Amino acid sequence: MQIERPVYLQQLIDSKDNGLIKIVTGLRRVGKSYLLKTLFKKHLLSEGINKDHILIIDLEDRKYKDFRNPDYLLDWIEKQMIDDEQYYIIIDEVQRVDEFVDMLGSLAVKDNADVYVTGSNSHFLSSDIATEFRGRGDEIHVWPLSFKEFMTAYEGDVVEGWQEYYTYGGLPKILSIKGDDKKTTYLRNLYRTVYLKDIYERHEIENKAEFEELVRILASSVGSPINPTNLANTFKSVKRLNHITDKTIETYIGYLADAFMIEKAERYDIKGKKYIGTTPKYYFKDLGLRNVILAFRQTEENHLMENVIYNEMRHRGFLVDVGNVNIRLKTEDGKWQRVTLEVDFVCNLGSRRYYLQSAFRMPDEEKMEQEKRSLKQIGDAFKKMVIVGERMKLRRDDFGIVMTGIYEFLFDPRILDA
Repeated sequence: MQIERPVYLQQLIDSKDNGLIKIVTGLRRVGKSYLLKTLFKKHLLSEGINKDHILIIDLEDRKYKDFRNPDYLLDWIEKQMIDDEQYYIIIDEVQRVDEFVDMLGSLAVKDNADVYVTGSNSHFLSSDIATEFRGRGDEIHVWPLSFKEFMTAYEGDVVEGWQEYYTYGGLPKILSIKGDDKKTTYLRNLYRTVYLKDIYERHEIENKAEFEELVRILASSVGSPINPTNLANTFKSVKRLNHITDKTIETYIGYLADAFMIEKAERYDIKGKKYIGTTPKYYFKDLGLRNVILAFRQTEENHLMENVIYNEMRHRGFLVDVGNVNIRLKTEDGKWQRVTLEVDFVCNLGSRRYYLQSAFRMPDEEKMEQEKRSLKQIGDAFKKMVIVGERMKLRRDDFGIVMTGIYEFLFDPRILDA
């Protein structure tokens, strides 16, 4: 089964021969190796690059054991580079090489070497990229399959595919596993033996039970504000754990973010044009992983749809925040009251901005007006859109607010500018 990843393949193509080390990051089992070793290699061959000028070293393969010695690896590469033509060097799981940063530095100074690497989360996290490569690296971050990518390989109709997607997520392997039990087992094993193991090995966490309890709390709170102080107080009052402080909570959340399991959406004051350093929201990069953490007990489609929309906009390259709009309303007794309304997502990419509301159901006019209320208060000219959890052709009201269905939104990126 070949699943195309056009967004990331294009990023690799655009970065080709730019003199930087291309560093492909992302959640474990998200398809980084497949992107490089299959899709990008296929592109290079189609461009007329000779096969012997594409050097692929898979350090998870036992036969490449000797290549974990940096001097051996560099010597082997130099022996393959027998002319002055450009060579494309792909190293999978580069962290298995001793002193891999120095080794990559040596490759980077070769005039005819274009270098691409992937790495394991436990040694090669997002924070490492900025620290270790300091201007020499070009990071390409890979997300799980978007719904559109998922459906290119799913054998069923779009409604069934949607249910499968928000239940079992977008890790590519899920599409080849048959049966709910086997999919659940696959995700559970990944969570416990790969993702948690990576974090525990890197950070030497002693309070494993408390850490996993926090992960469950975050998983059950998708779309809800997170306050570390309140969480710490809960641990103290309910669990009788005084050593789990707000700083501990923040540190643990940072570990999860660095491992690419979750991502923070900052809170932004739209009218004040400033960030508010309180109660951000967190979204899971893969919903199958989120659901298996909760043993599939909390799969409310409205919260999952909100997470999907967040991931989709990040997949498209947007920075995504949670918006606040502060207004003053007169109460029934004639007093003025300050009210804060929320915009689910403020999405920015260069000079482009979109305000998005996720509204799973719109049963009547009252609910429709409730969802549009915050958007009407913004007062600028950027596109404002309400996305509903059903099929709906694009429509626009007198305020310029656009409404569309979740399927239309996920399948057609151009709908943002319709």
